Amino acid sequence: MNFLPCEIIETSDSIDASVIWLHGLGASGHDFVPIIPELQLPEHFGIRFIFPHAPEIPVTINGGMVMPAWYDILAMDMERKIDTDQILASAQAVIDLVDAEIAAGIASERIILAGFSQGGAVVYQAALNYDKPLAGLLALSTYFATHKTLQPSTANQHIPIQLFHGTQDPMVPEAMAQQALHALQALGYKPEYQSYAMQHEVCMQEIKDISAWLQQRLA
Repeated sequence: MNFLPCEIIETSDSIDASVIWLHGLGASGHDFVPIIPELQLPEHFGIRFIFPHAPEIPVTINGGMVMPAWYDILAMDMERKIDTDQILASAQAVIDLVDAEIAAGIASERIILAGFSQGGAVVYQAALNYDKPLAGLLALSTYFATHKTLQPSTANQHIPIQLFHGTQDPMVPEAMAQQALHALQALGYKPEYQSYAMQHEVCMQEIKDISAWLQQRLA
């Protein structure tokens, strides 16, 4: 099987959990690697952080320019007209990585999916459709692109979901995160929501809160 190319960071010689973390449009798997030491996780936490690289494809809203993207965006309205087949393919590519971690000895209940912006839209689909229970879903500055078409898996109907968003985000307005929150609640999930006075980015307080959330999920 051909897996997505990834950057991999391990916090210990003894690994018993995995975090698969997707970057946003135009970025790469290198994007969030520098955050790992900033999380200041306890030394006994043995986590494998996996940062996949998106394929390079033409992106319609950027004049057809070829860049790293998990799917094409056709229009920048509140509903974000997207290439649905591409987002489903990207979600499957993430599931392939999850399955590989399970095959390597990591229990599904010790695997977290995280994503920023476009990457977050992909992990919503991947995690909530997956047929084995996961440890959690972390949605950063993103939106729930497939909430109308998602076929939820009962295996993850109680998955812990954390949304983090910037109140001044010009790329993904906070209203889109609120839409995701309400859509999740309508589907029976119990997501947590936290906002910060920031734009389309990650701030230091958010990093501290991500660390606390990861420690709760993987304690």
